[in-house]
Amino acid sequence: MSNQSITQLLLRLWRHISLRRRGQFGLLILLMLTASFTEIFSIGAVLPFLGALTAPEKIFVHPLAQPINQALRLTAPAQLLLPLTVAFGLAALIAGAMRLLLLWASTRLSFIVGADLGINIYRRTLYQPYAVHCARNSSEVINGILGKANSVLFSTILPILTLISSCMMLITIFIALLVVEPIITLAAFGGFGMIYAVIVLVTRKKLLFNSQRIAVETTNVVKSLQEGLGGIRDVLIDGSQITYCQIYRNADLISRRAQGDNHFISQGPRYVMEALGMILISMLAYTLAMQVDGVAKAIPILGAFALGSQRLLPVLQQAYAAWSGIQGGQGSLQDTLTLLDQPLPDHAEQLSVQALTFKYNISLKQISFRYNAQTPYVLKSLNLTIAKGSRVGFIGTTGSGKSTLLDIVMGLLYPSHGVMEVDGTAVTPANARAWQVRIAHVPQTIFLSDASIEENIAFGVPKDRIDHRRIRQAAEQAQLAGSIETWPEHYQTLVGERGIRLSGGQRQRIGIARALYKQADVIIFDEATSALDNETEQAVMHAIEALSKDLTLFIIAHRLTTLESCTQIVELDDGDIKRIGSYKDIINTHRNSDKTEQGQSLHAN
Repeated sequence: MSNQSITQLLLRLWRHISLRRRGQFGLLILLMLTASFTEIFSIGAVLPFLGALTAPEKIFVHPLAQPINQALRLTAPAQLLLPLTVAFGLAALIAGAMRLLLLWASTRLSFIVGADLGINIYRRTLYQPYAVHCARNSSEVINGILGKANSVLFSTILPILTLISSCMMLITIFIALLVVEPIITLAAFGGFGMIYAVIVLVTRKKLLFNSQRIAVETTNVVKSLQEGLGGIRDVLIDGSQITYCQIYRNADLISRRAQGDNHFISQGPRYVMEALGMILISMLAYTLAMQVDGVAKAIPILGAFALGSQRLLPVLQQAYAAWSGIQGGQGSLQDTLTLLDQPLPDHAEQLSVQALTFKYNISLKQISFRYNAQTPYVLKSLNLTIAKGSRVGFIGTTGSGKSTLLDIVMGLLYPSHGVMEVDGTAVTPANARAWQVRIAHVPQTIFLSDASIEENIAFGVPKDRIDHRRIRQAAEQAQLAGSIETWPEHYQTLVGERGIRLSGGQRQRIGIARALYKQADVIIFDEATSALDNETEQAVMHAIEALSKDLTLFIIAHRLTTLESCTQIVELDDGDIKRIGSYKDIINTHRNSDKTEQGQSLHAN
């Protein structure tokens, strides 16, 4: 947890609020000021109204009443009661209407800002480099967007607006009551203020501690849900439901207890203050009643104080509850700001990116890579040149660096040492997006959204911009069109969450069709045919072979026979190139190696 104060955190949050929203906050402050002044009028109106009820003759002869008497042509004290009743009622209605308007405006603006923050976090997260996504748990991001950004709305934005509004109300109520009875007003405000100050000092550390627990445990709750539901097949087979329920319970219970403590701390003082307010009014009534003309004099003052207290105590409680909410949400605010502070690449603001020129070759020069300084090198001083239009196969044992090498080729990862060049231009974070425009990727595990076949093939393309002709052409090349066109909904068939309604082979072919739909210059197949049977795999590979000779293919395969049509095959071993050759060369080398191993085994026996 950061050592930054709440003020510093709020300033960081303010930087992420757009200029338009800042202007709307300014208008809201003006509305708060207006609503505060209506409170003065509503409290001030009670004095002449109650005075007209108890001693109308005193009000009738009062200098301030003369303009009203003349304007309304009043001739007797009793005639004042109706206009003062109407005036008091109007003042109360206007004050209530302003409070309602203020509530609507502040709530609406707060939720809009909350939506802005959630969208901003999601956008910045999607633009982060692949290495960042590899290094952190997705639960943190999901909880940051859905949970903590929402928490910032309720524990920071709304409370701040409430606190500002409450402070303005307190000042105006204080001024109004100060005019009525200065000594008692000062005593009341001083007493109530001291009580809340003591409560603040006592509860501050507890609120901060709880905020940290809530921030950590809400992430653990999301993590337990993701892991339990994401691995539901293994959970059902292993019967490990109790374990995952216990993980969820431990995290959720701690979080909810902390939230409950914070709620009690924020709401508890209200009941103490209400009791003290009643005692204050009763003492004031007794003091005034003991004076000359006590009852007549006491009723207007008591009415003003009763109305003022009815406004004052809730506003004081709102201000305190807002402060405690801000303190209690400090942990979530810190985590949310960490996500909001994620840097955006230069191309994030560009609607389109000019593709990097690719006419000749891709060169890997002295490429070494490791994920961080504490981990070993996955690739070691690797050199490789691939001409445009090549079909390059990659083989090697698990952990030999095949997928990492292709991640570097795709511009997802950047070499720790060395450089990758496209037609002599080094691929760097600054121009990686321009290179990725030319690339399509078919991974071993295809991600499918809960949408139609068509939308999954044209992944990321708005529905109204999908080219239906290209969809069908890509599906045919991926040996998928025949199956799709036998289904009732054809290309509008829904695949279910993560493609659960499709077989493994069908999901894999959608991934291949997706890459072909993109019409890229370079297609990366990372064991993309591993889920296909031999016959379908051969049909797909023949379709791939028939593609344009200008298309450059990188293929990782678990079966060497899949790479038969490759122009060259690269064998990796322990992060380095073991050998490069044609399909026949590699096959012969492996056959000779197998014979040698068999001979050594027989000799040993």
